Amino acid sequence: MEPTKYVDRVVPEISLRDFDSRIDQITAELIEAAENVGFFSIVDHGISREAVDNIFDQSARFFNQSDEIKARVPFSPQHNAGWEKNAQVRPSTGAVDRKESYQMQFGDGMNGRWLDDETLPGFRQEALTFMHKTQEVSEKLMKCFARGLNFDDDYFIKAHDVGRQESQTVCRLLHYFETPRTPNPTGEVFHRAGAHADWDFLTLLFQKSGQSGLEICPGREVSTSFGYGDSWTKVEPNAEKNAIVCNIGDLLMSWSDDRFKSTFHRVKAPCEPDDFYGERYSIAYFNQPCRDAKIQGPLKKYPLITGEEFNRNAMSRNYKALQEKLSKEISVN
Repeated sequence: MEPTKYVDRVVPEISLRDFDSRIDQITAELIEAAENVGFFSIVDHGISREAVDNIFDQSARFFNQSDEIKARVPFSPQHNAGWEKNAQVRPSTGAVDRKESYQMQFGDGMNGRWLDDETLPGFRQEALTFMHKTQEVSEKLMKCFARGLNFDDDYFIKAHDVGRQESQTVCRLLHYFETPRTPNPTGEVFHRAGAHADWDFLTLLFQKSGQSGLEICPGREVSTSFGYGDSWTKVEPNAEKNAIVCNIGDLLMSWSDDRFKSTFHRVKAPCEPDDFYGERYSIAYFNQPCRDAKIQGPLKKYPLITGEEFNRNAMSRNYKALQEKLSKEISVN
């Protein structure tokens, strides 16, 4: 694997301050970022620094439980919810991401997938409170994207209604394991999360200050081998501004008839002296449409599909890589 090439790129920063009176300007800035970069950060979004710090504390509480306890709420591919560890294989690397995660939803998908209050007091309520706050921010962005595509203002909001049992939106707590400091004479790059594009509508990512690793590679149509050999840009957490990093997913790309760009990103494992080698926590909020939402862009470039069909197809591709890896390991052994 060849060494990584890095270039400086500007990740647009968009303020949601005075949203109602500035919606036209905010919409223009979001549409430009979606068309040309696929990544942007938002500030002045209304979620306090204290609320973000609190959910990270809750995340640590969960992951500090023993594997035996966390295994009480195992990940379910059918419901796209629950805890998994060293289970996600990226087609870009063929290797398992070095992390564990816990995926939470609003509705029936979480039946039996919350740890009880005796084991983790208050966790469920704190998590749901944060998820609703993040959904409120997401809906502001959805309103802007709807305007940009000449849909009704509430078009995407209705399609992502987390109050319905058909909701598929996910909040994913992520814990990347500490990386040993070992010599790396070749400069070869390894990953905590291999290069990939998200398959949701829009991802809102919360990062802890000082815990770097996120890198982006805009331009799917010019990307080779899932980003390898291309030029990457580091996206550092901006705790001072309490910024949320956002990226367009494959769903919004197809829903916009490929006008908005879903781009590759990864979490690089530390390999240089100044990299962050410790445990890394992040939180990804994946806006995913209701199961019965009908998805088709204004130009009808792609056939109409439901939210359930889109998610099922995406998850099938995701788990195909894991099945192929397991098959290879079985044949070798």
